[in-house]
Amino acid sequence: MFTGLIEAVGEVESVRQAEAGRELRIRAPFTDLKNGESIAVNGACLTVREFGGGWFDAAAVVTTLERTAIGTWKRGTRLNLERALRSGDRLGGHIVQGHVDCVGVVATVERSGDALLVDLSLPPSIEPLFVLHGSIAVDGVSLTVNELKPGGLQLSLIEYTLRHTTLGDLKPGSRVHVEADVIAKHVRRLLEPYLREGSALNSQADFSLEH
Repeated sequence: MFTGLIEAVGEVESVRQAEAGRELRIRAPFTDLKNGESIAVNGACLTVREFGGGWFDAAAVVTTLERTAIGTWKRGTRLNLERALRSGDRLGGHIVQGHVDCVGVVATVERSGDALLVDLSLPPSIEPLFVLHGSIAVDGVSLTVNELKPGGLQLSLIEYTLRHTTLGDLKPGSRVHVEADVIAKHVRRLLEPYLREGSALNSQADFSLEH
């Protein structure tokens, strides 16, 4: 589990195609890694396979590549890094699992005072999981929904976030990892039977009115 508070910005050193997917070597400042530990890399939970002075290796299997933008990463790509939460740590952001729900696309980027406003386009299936001023993880960064918009939402990025993450690099067309609040996902799952029942009743009522 993670909190969406980025500890460091790493960089892809090398990429190698493997039978099971893609193997990545990532430059990082961590000095006490352990094989098998989890690191959120741009919000995607990856496992440390090997590590050394200033680097670690991780792999993205085919399923992960299908659900993320990892397939587009290349040497020099900058990445947000967060190690897994330890018992007793402060939960400064929100609960982030490192499970990417979708890849969003940046529609517009606009400066407004001391903030950067970013409009993000999202698939219709995930839109109901977000609420005004609710939580969202974008490339692993815990953020607040600034505004809900047709087809997506708006983020307001403060100067601290721009300096300490890769989000200052965003531009129209950028693809980002999006994870919705896990609580919202559980609520929607629990409500699905009742939503389906309500939809069926409405359909029956419409049919009765027409006939």
